[in-house]
Amino acid sequence: MAKIRKLISKSGYDWKYSVVGGVTRVNIESGSDIAHLDELDQKLWTVLSCPVKGLEFDEKTLSMMDADKDGRIRVGEVVAAAQWLKKVLSDMDYLVEGNDSIEFSQVKKDTDEGNQVIESAKLILSQLGLDKEGISLADVNDYMAIYEEKCKNEYTAANAEPFTPPYGEKSDDAEAAVAAIRAKVADFFMRCKLVQFDEEASPVLDVQVEKIATISANNLSDSVAEIATYPLARPVKEALLPLNGGINPAWQAAFATLKELVLDVDFPGKESISEAEWNTILAKVDAYTAWKAAGETAMNEAVAEQVKAHADAIEPVEKLLRLCRDFFRLLHNFVVFKDFYRRDDNIQAVFQAGKLYIDQRCCELCIKVDDMPKTIASAGKSGMYLLLCHCVSKVKGKEMDIAAALTDGDVNDLHEGKNAIFYDRSGQDWDVTVTKIIDNPISIRQAFWSPYRKFVNWVTEKIAKSAAEKESKQFEEMTAKADAGTTEFQAKLAAEKEGKTESPSEAKANEKKAQMFDIAKFAGIFAAIGLALGYIGSFFVDLGGFVAGKWYNILLLIGFIVVVISGPSMLLAWLKLRKRNLGPVLNANGWAINSNVKVNTTFGATLTSTAKYPKLVMTDPFADKKMAWWKKCLIWLVILAALFVVGFKLTQHYWPWECKTAEPAATEVCDSVAAPADEPAVEAPVAEETPAE
Repeated sequence: MAKIRKLISKSGYDWKYSVVGGVTRVNIESGSDIAHLDELDQKLWTVLSCPVKGLEFDEKTLSMMDADKDGRIRVGEVVAAAQWLKKVLSDMDYLVEGNDSIEFSQVKKDTDEGNQVIESAKLILSQLGLDKEGISLADVNDYMAIYEEKCKNEYTAANAEPFTPPYGEKSDDAEAAVAAIRAKVADFFMRCKLVQFDEEASPVLDVQVEKIATISANNLSDSVAEIATYPLARPVKEALLPLNGGINPAWQAAFATLKELVLDVDFPGKESISEAEWNTILAKVDAYTAWKAAGETAMNEAVAEQVKAHADAIEPVEKLLRLCRDFFRLLHNFVVFKDFYRRDDNIQAVFQAGKLYIDQRCCELCIKVDDMPKTIASAGKSGMYLLLCHCVSKVKGKEMDIAAALTDGDVNDLHEGKNAIFYDRSGQDWDVTVTKIIDNPISIRQAFWSPYRKFVNWVTEKIAKSAAEKESKQFEEMTAKADAGTTEFQAKLAAEKEGKTESPSEAKANEKKAQMFDIAKFAGIFAAIGLALGYIGSFFVDLGGFVAGKWYNILLLIGFIVVVISGPSMLLAWLKLRKRNLGPVLNANGWAINSNVKVNTTFGATLTSTAKYPKLVMTDPFADKKMAWWKKCLIWLVILAALFVVGFKLTQHYWPWECKTAEPAATEVCDSVAAPADEPAVEAPVAEETPAE
């Protein structure tokens, strides 16, 4: 801290510091701090650049700050905005309030930048007919909307071409009526052409009685969608479309509108029209549509140019209002990640896209992913457990990818392909599918159980695989035996016909019986197995002796086993959790992070909330039946008795009970009576020497 303070003191401004997310950062809390941003060493900024698009931040504000229009906001552009504000505002502390309106008294009148703002603001107010000493962003938006509408009207009046709409004031309605039934009329005339080609195909091209029979028992008003698939009218060889009857009931309303607006105008009193006559209607409507499209396109382009030019003229006041509202918040997400570490539901970082609900928990650290391959490559370096998800919104008609950080809870039921729900910052829900999981430790507790869980999963998979293989093998053996039995029966019949008494399979079996078993061939194998079993048995005997030696040895043994199994996993988790950093994920999505964005266990627990249920005392009719208490007691008594017997035997083996005499140096005799001291010892008879012959 002292080193940083000394470095900054050279600039002449006394910066304040705080520890945010386990990292020392510069505080930006006042207008004076903003005014001296150009003196802040760039090495001390948390972010060096961020994207203009894809953030939970007003994109137009960022676009106004993006001087080189490269789609990124850099340190220099942030400093330039602060310096411009310094020339416009009389009090820089006004930025801290975050208002989108300003009084003219807050604007400097002795600078060119300040005078431009006031002139633009007064122009807007005069056009709106407002007389006040201040302006808001809403006033600017209203003025631009009015100006755009004015430009459209002026363009229409000045560029109206001599074109007469085909159906007068009702041309737009006639255009819509033709579009509604156009495809169905084309289908009718094509069916008529096929009837002309082959009259025998007429029944097939017309509505079939069988189709009507399938829906006749239903309420036909509920079968409009089915009826609408039938032909518009009955196809005939003459290829004439009837105008006064014979129209499919599902299309009668649309056809009646078409007849009133178009057909009765072009062909009054006619009973039917041909395809050529229908094409004349289409030609007029298409010409009208093309004229409108060309006019609208030209008008929109011309109006857009006018609006842009005018927006540039009033940009100073709009830029000021937007920066007054957004700039202080941007600094809290650029110079220091204060909004991220604030942990306020109403204030979140600009890169937090929303909340993911999955597996009875809510993940609040969700980031939009623009480059999925790059994110996958960089995500492992973050040390975070990430769920990479694909989101679809049918309401918005959009798709996007997100990376959700899981920082608390467990991972029992999380897997690729799992579905979930994501709520963006506006509250709109998205359908989510987990596409990939970046596996990293979540907590020390989760790391402790991780080896056991993995072992159980491995055993379960092995058992399932073995069962499947055995089932497949048994099925193959059954089918093989069935095939062999059939072949054997056929071979036996053939042998009987040839006068043989032994079938090929019987001969093969007899040949196997005749072979001798070579025990020497397997002697080495048996010896190795016996030696291995001996070592294993010796190990367990020694282990049992250690456990039976002292009562606390069993605790030491259990502790040793736990340390051996869970220790490496917990140590690795501890190392990764200390270095858990969001920076690599942000870097993969357009950010240039200049400092660690740590997510330790304490802070991470606030980013993921898990479901918590109250303790209920209720009777569940579908709960698994529990074992009676007396049965549990009996089982535990049997287990304890068995352990006692085993312990007693092991103790007798390693530490046998001994009988001690009064004299420690004398030889101890167990289960015997010592001879009287005054009784003479009986000498052993000495064998007589036999003289040599």
